[in-house]
Amino acid sequence: MTNIELGTKGEQLAADYLRNLGYEILERNYRASYAEVDIIAKDGHQIVFIEVKTRTYDYYGQPEEFVTKRKQQLLSFAAALYCDDINHEGEIRFDIIAIILQGNMQNTKHMKDAFFPGL
Repeated sequence: MTNIELGTKGEQLAADYLRNLGYEILERNYRASYAEVDIIAKDGHQIVFIEVKTRTYDYYGQPEEFVTKRKQQLLSFAAALYCDDINHEGEIRFDIIAIILQGNMQNTKHMKDAFFPGL
């Protein structure tokens, strides 16, 4: 499986996981200039910007550890543009969904409020 196929599979698993929790998926692979958000969803009244990291092993670290400060800044930038586009002035949050796929085993970790851009 290529990295692109792995990423696509992880994003689909994450979207299904969120739907099962009652989230409404608003966008997938939302692009704003040079930034991309994997999933934008609605959880109650909050708009949630979700970065999905999928790996086949954790030898070099947990998937969520690869959401760098630069990636957080890009997500924040895209979130601001998205909220402006839809005139959303309510609460937002940034989550990470980390997925490890090893053979037939799947480990999914959902970190709500995973980071706070600008802090």
